[in-house]
Amino acid sequence: MRSHAERGTEGEMRSMIAAIVLAAGRSRRMGTQKLLLPWSGQTVIGHIVDQVLAAGLNQVCVVVSADRGAVSHALADRSVTLITNPDPDAEMLSSVRCGIRSLPPECDAAMIVLGDQPEIRADTIAALLSAYRRSSAGIIAPIHDGRRGHPLILSSQYFPKVLTRFDGVGLHGLLAEHVDDLLLLEVSSSSVLADLDSPDDYKRAIKGFSGEARQ
Repeated sequence: MRSHAERGTEGEMRSMIAAIVLAAGRSRRMGTQKLLLPWSGQTVIGHIVDQVLAAGLNQVCVVVSADRGAVSHALADRSVTLITNPDPDAEMLSSVRCGIRSLPPECDAAMIVLGDQPEIRADTIAALLSAYRRSSAGIIAPIHDGRRGHPLILSSQYFPKVLTRFDGVGLHGLLAEHVDDLLLLEVSSSSVLADLDSPDDYKRAIKGFSGEARQ
C-alpha cells in the first residue's frame, strides 16, 4: 500500500476525471427517499452534487432508478447526466457499472461518490482529486481515524475488472486485490465515513451540519 508521502510525480497531468454519483437506492431503512430529504436549503442529492461541482469536476454522472423524475427535478439547472439503473434492487456495484459504461472513452478515472453522504465537503473532494493527479497510484481512498471511507477514485485501467468481477463483494474486492496500487489519503473530516441509512442517521447528520455551519 502506498503512503501519501510515497506518491510519484508522473501522474501530475492526469486530469480527465469524472464523477459517478450513486443515487439508485430505494431507501427502505429510511422509510422515504433519503436523497430528496431537506439539506442546507435544498435536497441531500442537490447538496452533494453541488459539492462535487464546486470541487472542479464538470463531468458528473448520477445513477438513478425509479425516482429519476424527482431526482432530475432536484438537480435542475445543474450540468449532470442522469443514467438509469434498470435493476435498483441489485448491489451497489450494479450502479457503479452503469456509471462506468456511460463515461466517455477518454476518461482517465472515475470518482465514486455516495448519493447519501451529504456531509461530504468540496475541499475533501478537491484534496482527493489533487492526490490522484500528483500520484502514480491507480486507486485513491480517504481515511479518517484509521477507517477507510468514500469517495473513491479509480483509474480507468480498473474499469474492465469492475465491469466483470467482484459480484458479492463490490469494490472492496478490487481494493483488496490491488492494495499495492492504493493510496490512502488522511483527511481531517469524518464526513468520509458518514452516510444516511436511517432516520436517526439523518437527525444526527442534520444536527452536526447545522452546528458546524453556525461556527
